Amino acid sequence: MKKILLPLVLLFAGLTLLAQERMPLWPDGRMPDAQPHQIAAMTDVSGAPGFNPDAHRMPYLEWFEAPENPNGACMILISGGAYQNTCDMALVKYWREELTRVGVQCVSLVYRTPRPVGLAIYQSAWEDGQRAVRLVRNQASRRGFNPEKIGVVGMSAGGHLSLLLATASQTRAYPSVDDLDSVPCHINWAIVNAPAYVTTDGEKGTTCSRDGYGPDVTLSSVFPFDEKTCPMSLHHGQNDPYSPNASTLVYRKLREMGIPAELHLYPRRGHGAFGFERGIEFLRQMGFIGRPESEVNIMDRFHSDADRAVYVKEDLWPEGKIPDFQEHQCIPYLEWHIPAELKTDAIQIVYSGGSYQGNDPDGFEAAPTRRYLNAQGMAVVTLKYRTPRPKGLAKHTTAWQDLQRAVRLVRSQAASYGLNPDKIGIMGSSAGGHLTLMGVTSSRHRAYWPIDEVDKLSCKVQWGIGIYPAYALTDGLDAYNTTGGNADSAVLAPEFSFDPDTAPMLLIHGDADGWAAMNSVKVWEKLRSMGISSELHTLATRKHCFQQKASPATGSYTWQDRIGDFLREMNLLPKD
Repeated sequence: MKKILLPLVLLFAGLTLLAQERMPLWPDGRMPDAQPHQIAAMTDVSGAPGFNPDAHRMPYLEWFEAPENPNGACMILISGGAYQNTCDMALVKYWREELTRVGVQCVSLVYRTPRPVGLAIYQSAWEDGQRAVRLVRNQASRRGFNPEKIGVVGMSAGGHLSLLLATASQTRAYPSVDDLDSVPCHINWAIVNAPAYVTTDGEKGTTCSRDGYGPDVTLSSVFPFDEKTCPMSLHHGQNDPYSPNASTLVYRKLREMGIPAELHLYPRRGHGAFGFERGIEFLRQMGFIGRPESEVNIMDRFHSDADRAVYVKEDLWPEGKIPDFQEHQCIPYLEWHIPAELKTDAIQIVYSGGSYQGNDPDGFEAAPTRRYLNAQGMAVVTLKYRTPRPKGLAKHTTAWQDLQRAVRLVRSQAASYGLNPDKIGIMGSSAGGHLTLMGVTSSRHRAYWPIDEVDKLSCKVQWGIGIYPAYALTDGLDAYNTTGGNADSAVLAPEFSFDPDTAPMLLIHGDADGWAAMNSVKVWEKLRSMGISSELHTLATRKHCFQQKASPATGSYTWQDRIGDFLREMNLLPKD
């Protein structure tokens, strides 16, 4: 009796839908390319005792409970499993819980596996995927979401299927079977985790035989990137055998098309789904789950040096010993900022940008980070390097001299503050990001002739943090990137040596920055090719100085936490 009455109770209460309502994708007898070996069941079902394959031939949608505070968005959740099965039960549950919490209607797609015989490995799943999107769009009015606010999230083979749905909606995967197939099957955004089979060295259904490298390794042609291609948030582990170069290549293609996107690459991670919270920040930044909150000035958020216990300011060079001294430039100095409670013996050197025309250690690019790290229990040294640009020398020459001297000076004094002289990192933004790349990649190259005992010390650093680095590619050596960094001819600037002492990096960049995000992406690709574990995040719609004013709960507001995460990953800050 209860099974009969419960739907009536919900109906009279105005709630017409039950949790986990299943909806078959195809009319009986009309499923395209049906093959007798295929089933549609998650592995917790197919692996259970007494499983009957004939009762699970039909792929389906599984609708979950409506969110308490709906925002008009719907997400289709897609498991991976190498197109051999659908196995991501825990991941689908996690996605559903996180998305429902922020007001998104969720529905899971269970498509046909294992791989079809005589067809592309993805063919039947793609057919099911396109049909699923049509069914979801057709349900929008009944279920209370916007038919143009439909996204997907997938992992591995599910990431591959997500890319197909995102880039190939104008290519019909199957002949029409009924009136529903007149409904459009484009999606409005995608969160793509560790997509498999994306590059030509793995597109037949294997791991990447050449790790995604080589001038003849390209994106698979199965992705047409048609006119309905949608914004994406791409997530990949650096050590994934389904190469993260797949995600950098997809990101580059989206940039060529002018489609907003995010790219999140994680060091020391293999195959898996990472950083889903970044995906939710992407949805929030793009306005897919409601209008972002009003932006807040970062200097209002980090306005106090209350955690600082020790402050010392000192000249960088002995009087009369500044190399390539020029009268029009400022006198460089550094400042020690040491918290009352040290929780690490590592030291972060921080400095600002300013086109190599000026720099401000108390401005928004430096002061908030020193305050954030002091609050984390880390010592910070801020650097004022020489600007404006030197005459008759490359724009960065005197700043590079100052940076090498700063690293040596910090190393010489670290022990006196109870700090480790072999745990020094550098961080800069814009031109300061370019300067960071000089310090990270070229410490074996002498920027000036030694002047004293300090200069006998190494200027090698153990990590670098580059925030929207400028001037890193040859299409923007002194200005905006003329090709957005997307052209093959836009290669890394010749001043970066990438010598054997090159250090791991964290790179964060606005996707809409005129000093293009590809500056950071191509640096990350180079570091990966050298086997150096590094991390990268790009932020959709955000321009240069993305952090100066930002909306709460978006990536450009929480970006400093990526610094904390990176330092904890490197065991430079205590784990939470």
